Amino acid sequence: MEWLKIKTSTELVRVRADEIVYVRADGNYSDLMLTSGRKLTLTFQLHFFDECFKQLQNNTFVRVGRSYIVNKRYIFVINPKRRQLSFTGQLLKTDIEPLDIAPDALKTLMDELVKEKGGTADGK
Repeated sequence: MEWLKIKTSTELVRVRADEIVYVRADGNYSDLMLTSGRKLTLTFQLHFFDECFKQLQNNTFVRVGRSYIVNKRYIFVINPKRRQLSFTGQLLKTDIEPLDIAPDALKTLMDELVKEKGGTADGK
C-alpha cells in the first residue's frame, strides 16, 4: 500500500494511492475523487500530481487530456462517442459519476489500454 503525502502551507494530507479514482484540474486547484465518494480540493495544479504519481512503485495513473489523471484500476467503460469515462471496482464504496471528456483524449486512452498486457476481445 503506497501513500501520497501532500504538504500544503497549512496541513499535511495523507491518502492511499489506491483510494484515488481520479484527479481533476480546476485552475490552480485540483480535486481528488476518492473511492469513498469524498472529494478533496487542494491548491496544486495537475502537473504536481503527475510528478507524485510517477514516483509510485506501482503507478496505475494515466493522464487523460488536459484536465484529468485517472486511476486505470477503476476504469470500466470508455465511450468516445458519448464523451464518457465510467468507473467501477470492488474498492468503490459509492457510485462515481461518469466523466465528460473530449473524444480525442478518450480515444488515446482507449488505444493505450488496448496495448497493455491482458485479455482483449475485439467485437468488430
